[in-house]
Amino acid sequence: MSDCSLNSDPGAREEAVAGPKRNLKLKLEYDGSKFHGWQYQVGQRTVQGVFEETLMRLTGENIRVTAASRTDAGVHALEQVLNFRTASPHAPEVFLRALNALLPSDIAVLTCEEAPAGFNARFWARGKIYRYLIYNRPQRRAFGHSYSWHFPWTLDASAMTKAASHLIGSHDFSAFAAKSREREGKDPTREMRRLELVLNEQGYILFELEAGSFLKQMARNIIGTLALAGARKIEPETVKDILESKDRKTAGPTAPASGLYLIKVLY
Repeated sequence: MSDCSLNSDPGAREEAVAGPKRNLKLKLEYDGSKFHGWQYQVGQRTVQGVFEETLMRLTGENIRVTAASRTDAGVHALEQVLNFRTASPHAPEVFLRALNALLPSDIAVLTCEEAPAGFNARFWARGKIYRYLIYNRPQRRAFGHSYSWHFPWTLDASAMTKAASHLIGSHDFSAFAAKSREREGKDPTREMRRLELVLNEQGYILFELEAGSFLKQMARNIIGTLALAGARKIEPETVKDILESKDRKTAGPTAPASGLYLIKVLY
């Protein structure tokens, strides 16, 4: 009876030989400058692709990982969360050391730990925090262009703060979604919990956005629109009209990916 059951289920045969698969949870940091985003793409260098190739070298298994956020090309992460299942007996600390030894310098594993069997980095997430960095000086810098948006015209922080206030709360954020996003069957309502900005003496403006989840390019489209308000191209109150229009064409440009960072995933 048991032989027949194993023969009809390849997965059961594998676990009978290698033992039940564990679920590991990792936190990654990566410089997105030279990646075509997180998600695997044939013929492109992606974070997922590079990470899964490294896992194959370490475990000999063809593993598919699940990430909390599918960051776009050029977007960075200071704390991306992912999980994967493996039959490897390596302890979490061994995975941590070995992966950091094998991965390229623009990806680092920060932590590795055993996770509950049902843990899913994407579906268990209850919120995300993104940070966006603008360098607001007339002259550009030789360094940092891959990590911020150089905006040479003076931005009014007070106007941007007023504009941002209209986005707090639960709204239909269609006006700030990517043009290519498929609308069918997807609810564009999102809860913006926090949208703050901080200035520093070096000419940088730091935005921090916290929401339950984000639509594709939502954070960058919001920043591009707030920059219009800060440059006095639109009035702060216009952001409310843009939001209510639910039309992407009414909002501002998409801010460059270089200034965006995934800071934290909330569980």
